[in-house]
Amino acid sequence: MIKVAAFDVIRSSTVLHGLNDAELARLAELCEERQMAEGTTVFIENMPGESLFLIRKGTIRISKMFAEGDEKTLVVLGPEDVFGEMAVVDGLPRSATARVAEDAVQNSLKKKDFETLCKSDPGTALKLAMNVMRVFSMRIREVNDEYRDMLVWSIKGDKA
Repeated sequence: MIKVAAFDVIRSSTVLHGLNDAELARLAELCEERQMAEGTTVFIENMPGESLFLIRKGTIRISKMFAEGDEKTLVVLGPEDVFGEMAVVDGLPRSATARVAEDAVQNSLKKKDFETLCKSDPGTALKLAMNVMRVFSMRIREVNDEYRDMLVWSIKGDKA
């Protein structure tokens, strides 16, 4: 459990959008604080997914292994960003690795606690789930734009 004040510095996070004080207080009852030093691994690709994380302080590097020993950074996330969110939705293995790039403080929510929220406070759970979907949607749109740009660049390169 964390204090609801832990959300104050990240109140404008997409994943907290539209949650009122009472809903944030309910969410705080289910979240845990995790302080992690630079270089610490939060989770590794293919390990079981069990929690989502909302960054309050610091940065997290999300990476993926593309070949043996060839790890590529996908994104570096900072305060107000959420990661590992697919774990509370599907519980499947992690799709990437998350490491602390700069000392971090995070709020974490376990899948079982999200399921508890769904049963005890479906309205708050629905708002949180819709916000997670917004995060998914924004990331998919960004990837689509990057993919389109890559295709345009490759077509132009072929004509040169």
